[in-house]
Amino acid sequence: MTVPRSVLFSPEHEEFRGTVRRFVDKEIRPNVEQWEEEEQFPRELFLRFGSLDLLGLQYPEAYGGTGAGILYEAVLFEELGRCGSGGVAAGIGAHVAIATPPIFHFGSEEQRRRWLKPAISGHLVAALGVTEPSGGSDIAHVESTARREGDTYILNGTKIFITNGVHADLVVVLARTTPEGGHHGLSLLVVEKNTPGFTVGRKLKKLGWRASDTAELVFQDCRVPVANRLGKENEGFQMVVANFQWERLWIAIMAVEEAQRSLELAMEYAANRVQFGKTLASMPVIRHKIADMALAVQQARHLTYHALWL
Repeated sequence: MTVPRSVLFSPEHEEFRGTVRRFVDKEIRPNVEQWEEEEQFPRELFLRFGSLDLLGLQYPEAYGGTGAGILYEAVLFEELGRCGSGGVAAGIGAHVAIATPPIFHFGSEEQRRRWLKPAISGHLVAALGVTEPSGGSDIAHVESTARREGDTYILNGTKIFITNGVHADLVVVLARTTPEGGHHGLSLLVVEKNTPGFTVGRKLKKLGWRASDTAELVFQDCRVPVANRLGKENEGFQMVVANFQWERLWIAIMAVEEAQRSLELAMEYAANRVQFGKTLASMPVIRHKIADMALAVQQARHLTYHALWL
């Protein structure tokens, strides 16, 4: 069973799509080659997204969001997938759909107003610090430690491949707060920029997604206030896992539209490239390859739409 776009998205969603696409075409796509070369996009882009109310589509108006819902956010990621830079989409996506959800879902009212509101406006950039040199998605084996001393935690450890790690004003860090192994004893701590003991170890060079800043983060006897912990102590594993499904899905949504854009560029090239006195598009073998590509994109789109519909 597949879910066509006409069923999943309303006319209002499509109107929103047009607004986002015009913004992407005018202000992002013309700059992506430069940003890919520079290996980062301007921090000011977060402010621009915030001014267009694109950073809080799933968050209530009380915190500066619009409360539009998950389908509007899916449209945003589809259109970002067409911008020509996976790095831009990844950087914005990490802020919107990876780093800020734990603050909204598990933070106190004071924490939401302190960190979520400026994040939705784009004045504050957020990152999530989970992946370590020893592993990534296997978060039960996180090795970073946070030892409590009075009203502070002493945080030690290294995080790697952290999207927005250089730009970030805060990092939501998963660390072990009890010595027991496994998924028990992990907590989420918000570490703000310029906290003593917190440094950006290095900015990482990558083969792809080059426009997103990706960094190694080092915590050495970093003192984090207990007041910066999200939710209850030792429940960080559940907090991170709670957002995994949407994290995976929005990346898939973005990837499908990147594939769609690649298909469009291939068709354009084939229609204009002349070989042996005729265009590539007129050659049966090329046309068959393009047809196979189009089929693969459609299959992937229907699969992601079905997951979104569920």
